[in-house]
Parts: sequence; structure tokens; C-alpha cells
Amino acid sequence: MPSSVGRLRWLLIIVGPALVLLIGSILALLFLPHPVPRNATPAQRLYLTYCAECHGANGHGSWRAALFLLRPGDLADPNTLAPLSDDYLVDLVKHGGAPIGKPGMPAFGYHLSDEQIREVVAYVRTLSTRRSPARRSSKKPSRDLGPLASGGTPHQK
Repeated sequence: MPSSVGRLRWLLIIVGPALVLLIGSILALLFLPHPVPRNATPAQRLYLTYCAECHGANGHGSWRAALFLLRPGDLADPNTLAPLSDDYLVDLVKHGGAPIGKPGMPAFGYHLSDEQIREVVAYVRTLSTRRSPARRSSKKPSRDLGPLASGGTPHQK
């Protein structure tokens, strides 16, 4: 009987701190804000502070939003933002999505000035012009590579 109590004590000594670290790490991931680089532009700072939690740093969406079953729009997709005017996007950010049937989008009119909202909208427009590294690497090889395209060596004739 004393050996089972000793095993239980050692199990608690080892597993207890491990559980505390695991739970603390998960809580930190969920509740700490998105990191903002020191060399970020003012518009990028605003986006990373207020928008990246749901839309992700690159605009493709965030896993944090998915945990709460939210599906924010893909801001990096040119087809998503192209048909929308800047005035519509400013109104959406300022008043939130509830007035137009998009209840997941909170209103930021109390936190940001109109000028800051316009800066964020201009920055979001630049997200759709950038290409992610995964998309760049998925391109097919061009046809002018000669023997390299078919798996040959550059010295083949």
C-alpha cells in the first residue's frame, strides 16, 4: 500500500506542473494579442491590433476565429474586396456587420477615428495584391526551361 501512495505522489509531482504549463500555454495563445513588429507601418499596426485576431496577419483568416466558429472573410482574396467600395468597407468597420446582416463583424467606430479606419481599409486592399509563399511555390514550371522541365540536367542537349 505505501508503494502505491509513493507512486501517486511522484505522478502528481511530474504531471501537475506539466498540466499547469500546458493550460497556461493554451490560455496565452487564446488571449494574448497578435504580435506587432517594431518596423510596422501605422496602418499595419492598426490592422494587427484590431483585425488580425479574426482575419489573420496575412488576411486569410485566423485559427482563433475558427475556434469560435467564426468565418471571417478572406481579405487576401482579390475577388472578395474588388467589388466593394472603400465607403462600404469604412462603414462596415465603423458600424460593424450587424446593421447589414453580418453579425460576426464587431464595430470599431468607438476605438478608431475615421482617418484610422480609412488607413486600415487602404492596408487591407494591399493584402489582396500580395502573394503568399505557398502560392508562389505552387506555380507550374514555365515551358522555356528546356531539359530542366522534364527532369533532365542543365547540360543535356
